[in-house]
Amino acid sequence: MDQLEAWSEFNVAMVGATAALAGLVIVASSVNIAEIIKSNTLTSRLGAAIAALVLAIVVTGLGLVPDMATIWYGVTIAAGAIAAAAFQVHAAITIARDPAPEHVGRFFKSALGFAPVVAYAVAATMIVLGASGGLLVAAVASLLAIVSAIMVSWVALVEVLR
Repeated sequence: MDQLEAWSEFNVAMVGATAALAGLVIVASSVNIAEIIKSNTLTSRLGAAIAALVLAIVVTGLGLVPDMATIWYGVTIAAGAIAAAAFQVHAAITIARDPAPEHVGRFFKSALGFAPVVAYAVAATMIVLGASGGLLVAAVASLLAIVSAIMVSWVALVEVLR
């Protein structure tokens, strides 16, 4: 059995759940959009969270493509991680430059968004090099994308109104 085939049930579940969550984050964010855009950092953090969710959708969706060579799967993950990293770097720079004194914990805010991107980069490297466990790391990265997006969404939906 091909390595990717062994992960097909996980990928089916993740692509559906992640796509639903991405849609909910976008719709739910529109509820507080007036408050969100007043924040110097929240729009970039939401953009980075959505980029990570989109990467999770792409990675898990491509994991379902029949006869996809594992090495090309790894290369695709690497390309997607680079694209998502651009959003996260922008968010980190925005957080670092924010003059608001209440923005303590800037490192944590940035690190949270980098967690799935770094995990995807590690997974891509492992997969391309043929190291065992690369697909497991990709699965963990997908879960990290969901967790980080939920945390950023909580801030956008609830904390922004405090």
